[in-house]
Amino acid sequence: MFIKMVFGAIWRQKRKFGLVMLTIILGTSLAQAMLMMMLDVGDKINQELKTYGANINVLPKDASLLSDLYGISIDEKGGKKYLAESDIPKLKTIFWAYNIENFAPHLEEKVELSANNQSQENVVVNGTWFKNNLALPTGDSVTTGLINLKSWWTIDGEWANDAIFNQAVIGTKLAQKLGLSVNQTVQVLVNNQTMSYQITGIAKTGDESENQLFVGLSSLQKLTNLVGKVESIEVSAITTPDNELARRAAVNPDLLSVKDWETWYCTAYVSSISYQIEEVIGNSKAKVLRQVAESEGEILNKTQLLMVLITVLSLLSSVLGITSIVTTSMIERSQEIGLIKALGASNGSIIRRFLTEILIVGLLGGGIGMSFGYLLAQIIGNQVFGVSIALKTEVIPIVIILILAVTVLGSLQAIRMLLTLKPAEVLHGR
Repeated sequence: MFIKMVFGAIWRQKRKFGLVMLTIILGTSLAQAMLMMMLDVGDKINQELKTYGANINVLPKDASLLSDLYGISIDEKGGKKYLAESDIPKLKTIFWAYNIENFAPHLEEKVELSANNQSQENVVVNGTWFKNNLALPTGDSVTTGLINLKSWWTIDGEWANDAIFNQAVIGTKLAQKLGLSVNQTVQVLVNNQTMSYQITGIAKTGDESENQLFVGLSSLQKLTNLVGKVESIEVSAITTPDNELARRAAVNPDLLSVKDWETWYCTAYVSSISYQIEEVIGNSKAKVLRQVAESEGEILNKTQLLMVLITVLSLLSSVLGITSIVTTSMIERSQEIGLIKALGASNGSIIRRFLTEILIVGLLGGGIGMSFGYLLAQIIGNQVFGVSIALKTEVIPIVIILILAVTVLGSLQAIRMLLTLKPAEVLHGR
């Protein structure tokens, strides 16, 4: 009888309960989508940010020390220090190897350039990898280099080919100074040796790189008699935003307790990844590009905060909508409820019946809303990040709890009216 009365009331008030269900569907779908995005969006935002450059720069330890203490580079003091090119594959052997997205070594030399009867002295030639298929100690291989690391650069023409010894990419400003265009040649003079490079592309970078010439690393190593040596390695890694533990570890990880050290080491903080890089690259100092790393964390935190606010506001709107609809429905049913009270029904039994009605509608609407929420998350994921969003099983119980909470909160005003309703007054039309 109880179930028959519940579904009978739902059917008689189907338009009102339909509006309640629609309100719950809208609120639940948005909450489901935002929660899925929050739990899955961190790595995807980091991957998007990784397309805008490196967040770690690996230098020889002595060069980094002079820069930190005196603000000068090692060659200003009268000599350079180098890293071994053979150590570079070790980047993919650290604990957080899969978080190392891209990397590229650099060897810089100031040279004299000449082209079109013009010359420029003290021009920086940057030897690097453009697109290098690198064999790893694990037996795997990885393709990395400037093409992936500097994906936002605009290239007029094509990137140089590492396998072709005399190809180069020139910065826009330097090309203008020398009057160079694609497919023309430029002569590099260093250590009384001259080599000609064919310009395959002109790079617009938006920074000091527009005044540089980029050539293959092996080519510049041979020209400068520095085979097997590099000056720095730019590394782009997916990281976890810093917290209080990460900031303490960045100052001195040796001061951490054993438990804190293990937590820090096994979390993808930029400082812990840098620390592990120093462990495998001999005589190196991995410097965090703090502004880049902090910006990534700040963007991620603000994005997740925005999603939380959207979720809260959508649920609050659902509560207000349900309150309005259910209260109106309760006013329309006041004589029915007054008659039931007059026949001896207690407030508790009436409230149980009323909550059963609203919860049935709420759970049904919530189930439909969760399906729409999953689809909405996929649309957002594909449009914004170009990937699908995984369904996190932990979202389901959270959303169910939110549905129940929204439904009950939206019914509180109507329940209060139930408790204060006097049968004699409503049955006499007052």
